[in-house]
Amino acid sequence: MASLLSTLTRLLIAGEVGLALIIDYLLLLTAAALFAKRQTPLRDGSPSHRFVIMVPAHNEELLLPQLLENLDQLDYPHDLYAVHVVADNCSDRTAELGRAHGATVHERFNTELIGKGYALEWLLQQIWERGDTHDAVIILDADSVVSPNFLRVMDTRLARGERVIQAYYAVRAPENARSAGIRAVALTVLHYLRPQGRMVLGGSTGLKGNGMVFAADILHKHRWTASLTEDIEYHMELIRAGERAMFAPDAVVWAEMPDSLKASQTQNERWERGRMEMIKTYVPSLISDGLRRRNFLLLDAAIEQLIPPFSVVAGLSVIALIAALLLRSPRAIALAVAIIIGQIIYIFAGLVLARAPRAVYQALLFAPAFMFWKIWLYVRMLLGIKPGGWIRTARNG
Repeated sequence: MASLLSTLTRLLIAGEVGLALIIDYLLLLTAAALFAKRQTPLRDGSPSHRFVIMVPAHNEELLLPQLLENLDQLDYPHDLYAVHVVADNCSDRTAELGRAHGATVHERFNTELIGKGYALEWLLQQIWERGDTHDAVIILDADSVVSPNFLRVMDTRLARGERVIQAYYAVRAPENARSAGIRAVALTVLHYLRPQGRMVLGGSTGLKGNGMVFAADILHKHRWTASLTEDIEYHMELIRAGERAMFAPDAVVWAEMPDSLKASQTQNERWERGRMEMIKTYVPSLISDGLRRRNFLLLDAAIEQLIPPFSVVAGLSVIALIAALLLRSPRAIALAVAIIIGQIIYIFAGLVLARAPRAVYQALLFAPAFMFWKIWLYVRMLLGIKPGGWIRTARNG
């Protein structure tokens, strides 16, 4: 019996060491983020860059008008940006409302190539064929709104030589639902804290699928192609080609999140399955190339894909603490407590640096339910339970 307990304790400590390495890396990014700049000093003079804003929309009659009204009110000369909406396989009034709000609408009907990636690939080709003059392309989801300074910030960053830029992708109205609030917690550390740390350490912020800005020549040189997680895959190709995605913390895109965990399940499963594909396809070569070239950018991109969702890490940490208490191992207990404390520091540092509203802090009360739901989602994937193809995330309202 004593031998069995000793073996279990060693296995537990080995697992805790793995969790500790993850938390140590997140704390490294947290410490670096403390030294990151939060504002982009806008350049003097009038803005000069011309933007094409691409909006993929599938049955978005409810939310698309809000985005188009928001874009019409940006602090930027109207003659320097144009909005192009791809009404993709729509059966509602998306195209009609898009035109009514001043956007150039392209209607696409293809029942075989379904999804956002295919719609964007097709829309980009339509824009190129039109020959409209532009210096950069922006991708925004139809359920989003952006900060008034969005284009001013991007104009400044392009002027100083940045070619791939990711805005701060945040949650819209986190106070409206507990699930939206807890997603805001997760995205604050994932979309704000970690990118800020990476900017200080010389990494690449990554692409988040919404609020992405590309210099026009980037998309010509590195063609956008559709895949399960086209933004992650595209980022991998860019960094392998020597490009670095920069982070603009003061240009914000707020997106609606589902108001229940059930409604967000297909979206989360799609993200996680895509990430697993990226691990198999890119991580081994990124690690080997990063070590050979001593390149932090490549190594960090690989590590980011290997880190499980934070709710899974937190859940495993709690399980580790319970196991340590049952085994009565002081060493295992101390290590589990240290891991949990590190996570608390990481979460609250992110919320403070991003100046999260009170509703986001209150959403932490919902964290245990979200944590167990996320673990169950992972169990489903490990058991091979798959959704039936691409399913549009449910909209609120």
